[in-house]
Amino acid sequence: MYREHTKKIKIGDRVIGGGEPVLIQSMTNTRTQDAEATVAQILALQEAGCEIIRCTVPDEEAAKAIAKIKPAIRIPLVADIHFDYRMAILAMENGADKIRINPGNIGGRQKLSEVVRAAKEYGVPIRVGVNSGSLEKEILEKYGGVTAEGLTESALDKVRMIEEENYDRIVISIKSSDVLMCVKAHEIIAEKTDYPLHVGITEAGTLFGGTIKSSIGLSLILDKGIGDTIRVSLTGDPVEEVKTAKLILRTLGLREGGIEVVSCPTCGRTKIDLISLANRVETMVAGYPLNIKVAVMGCAVNGPGEAKEADIGIAGGDGEGLLIKKGEIIRKMPEEELLPALKYELDHWGE
Repeated sequence: MYREHTKKIKIGDRVIGGGEPVLIQSMTNTRTQDAEATVAQILALQEAGCEIIRCTVPDEEAAKAIAKIKPAIRIPLVADIHFDYRMAILAMENGADKIRINPGNIGGRQKLSEVVRAAKEYGVPIRVGVNSGSLEKEILEKYGGVTAEGLTESALDKVRMIEEENYDRIVISIKSSDVLMCVKAHEIIAEKTDYPLHVGITEAGTLFGGTIKSSIGLSLILDKGIGDTIRVSLTGDPVEEVKTAKLILRTLGLREGGIEVVSCPTCGRTKIDLISLANRVETMVAGYPLNIKVAVMGCAVNGPGEAKEADIGIAGGDGEGLLIKKGEIIRKMPEEELLPALKYELDHWGE
């Protein structure tokens, strides 16, 4: 499996590659210059399960804000740099744990040398980022447009530029909004390098469409044993990115812990507001460090049977419902008591 044989790279106090667990990343959408707002968002992302955070660094004020942000958070911070090599150096001077650059647009070879020299000094790994919108004209002409082969060639060209500066603390990221192209590109690059890979479907879209595209793309890549960190890119609250990423990893068996919620799709027998109830349950259980399955069923006819694979569940009736453990009915109660009863059981789980 590719993931087991990638180089180990230390990012802050975390390690990726070499068979280490796949880590979840997200990116702030606050102005990095506003350290207070950025810290608040990162703390919310930490709470949701984010393990590496990336912040854009477009100017000197943003780079210097890293020094204020870092002491207030508990996860590694990646500085996202475009075009201005000085911001990469300044970000590292102010405590960035990793930088993300495209060596092709950082300002020329001499300026790249200065960035790598600073990375060596501060022990900061470099993520080489290439996406379908940043391919060089020569690559586009060679392959007749954006292709998986072109993405891979461009990324490896950038990696060689850093290797020629005698530095190999490198993470590679190749992204496309075309899911199948992205999958193919990762298959190709996994055959050509042993650097750890950050995986994501770029510009995936809204919460609905982006979740579907990211789930398909990331699952196809991760299930092949490829990928050391992931980001689900969504147009919306980045907390939703983290929640989606956690569920993808759990579904693929790459992450344990956290409550899995299963719920029925409703039918004509449903006489309870199951959609609202299931959403409330999913929100409620997010903070529990329990590795169990919770079922939310719409009727008392099949509820106990359908929930028998779950550790605990609730099944709705007509103004009332059932609390179920391991397929056995524990008690019946009014509908409004179902959620509090479930919460009580989770609060006292294992006692």
